[in-house]
Amino acid sequence: MGQQYSAIPDKLASFIQQQKLFFVGTATADSRVNVSPKGMDSLRVLDANRVIWLNVTGSGNETAAHVQVNPRMTIMFAAFEGSPMILRLYGQAKAVHHNDSQWAELIAHFGQVAGARQIFDMQIDMVQSSCGMAVPLFEYQADRDQLKNWAEKQGEEGIQTY
Repeated sequence: MGQQYSAIPDKLASFIQQQKLFFVGTATADSRVNVSPKGMDSLRVLDANRVIWLNVTGSGNETAAHVQVNPRMTIMFAAFEGSPMILRLYGQAKAVHHNDSQWAELIAHFGQVAGARQIFDMQIDMVQSSCGMAVPLFEYQADRDQLKNWAEKQGEEGIQTY
């Protein structure tokens, strides 16, 4: 059965670190809800109430636009292997950009990644698990490398132009 926590318990931090895919949801008061799938080993648990995730240049930047207006964010994980579970992190996020003072400290958690656009720094106020028994089983094969390869080919100047 589902449970609620005010922070990420150690057992759930371990679950988060094992996930290859997560989903980010944001919205303003009058916008559509934006839900984006994320991968590329781009999320880190910094402590029981704080996660960061690296956002790379892609087709849109709606998450950043929403967070500027309303910092509310939900991150969802689903167990596609092993025991069933859905885990949601609820909180407030801010975008940290290359020219912000926190950038060097936060990007060090990921290393240099071509196309790194911003890092979202999320303060968690609630963690909720649910059963996930209707989520199908999938087997992880590999990360896709098309976005990484595209960003490397573009180079810093090409990405700025894009």
